Formats: sequence, C-alpha cells, structure tokens
Amino acid sequence: MTETAERVAAACPSCSPDVETVHELLKDGGQATVRCTECDHVHKTKIERDTTVQRNVVVSQEGESFTATAEPPADETLAVGEEFVLDTDEAIMTVRITSLELDTGGRVEEATAEDVDTIWTRAVGNVGVNATIHPKDGKRDDTRSVTLQVPGDYEFTVDATDELGEEEFTVEGIYVRDDAAGYNHDKLDHPGDSAPAKDVKRLYVRDESTTAWSAW
Repeated sequence: MTETAERVAAACPSCSPDVETVHELLKDGGQATVRCTECDHVHKTKIERDTTVQRNVVVSQEGESFTATAEPPADETLAVGEEFVLDTDEAIMTVRITSLELDTGGRVEEATAEDVDTIWTRAVGNVGVNATIHPKDGKRDDTRSVTLQVPGDYEFTVDATDELGEEEFTVEGIYVRDDAAGYNHDKLDHPGDSAPAKDVKRLYVRDESTTAWSAW
C-alpha cells in the first residue's frame, strides 16, 4: 500500500460486512476497486462522495469587503448566524453568515447551498468593537468614541471593568448585532449580562483609565 493512496470507508465482505473499515482506493469509478487495510481483501464497491458546489462569499471586515469562494456540500443547509472557516488568498478566517442571496434573486435567512448564489458574511475571528466612553463625572460633553480591536470570542460583561490598551472602563450597556442569536433583547444592561465581541454592535462604558475627566 502506498503512502499517497486515497483511503475511504467501506464495508469489507471478508472481515467486516456490517461495519465500515478503512480501505485503500485502488481504482476509482462507478464500482471502485478497494483493498481492506484490516485483511487485505480486494473487492469492488460503490464509493459515496458528497457533491459540492462552488459559491461566492462576500466578506465584510472593518468597513471593507472582499470576495472569496467556498465549496459546501450541495445539500447542506446554510442559515444566517452560522459560522464557518473560510480559506482565502489573504488568510484562513472565521466568518458568520449575515445573508444568503439566491440564484433566482432575493435574499433569505436559510437555504440549501445548491440554491444559493452568494453567501454574505462578516469576519468574526478578530473584530473591531465600537465603544462610547463617558467620563466618571457624567459630563456628556466629554463623551468620546473609540474602536476596540479584540478577538471575536473576547467577553464583555455589564458592571465588569476591562483594561484594553490605553483604555480602562466599566461596561454599562451592550447592544448586540442583528445577526447574533440567543439573546432576548437588543440591549444588555443588567449586572452580569455578557456577550462575546463578535456579537457586539456597540458598548456604552464609563471611563476608569485616568483623571483626564476630572474637573480639576
């Protein structure tokens, strides 16, 4: 058996007629010729292979977008909110489906891959989270906005204090994205409420970093 030979799963009529074992593919075709790696028995069998389709994937990342391709199984059901790993020319990244454009036109939240023309997504491996920061003394005129660069799984929690780069703040409210699943409300503002950065549309926080907000 060669090291480069393709291996497939198949039942062996000699040693394992009811349970699939690893076989070496000797000759492909409608009736493939295979050799059982358990007992070396050579026989013919039909190899079931998933039929894939090539689909365009539009990736949104930090206000910009680019197009790549993916090859999901034709009968796989795709849905808004699902995440998958996308291999692009730039990098391998995790993306979340935000919309599905059908080959007949129009957009839906769920469809089989064979019916989809374009998969619209958002990069969620590393994300920029918009945060509105107001000073400890509550002077709204000094409120400012920043974008926090964090891993998509970084957790923000209401009433918890975070220190990121030059910013130190206490989270007061979290607005979640439309494509985020599993939330009962668009805004989380109870102590202990939390969400990963990839689900966050905007944070409202209280500055804890310096005395820059002091009236003195």
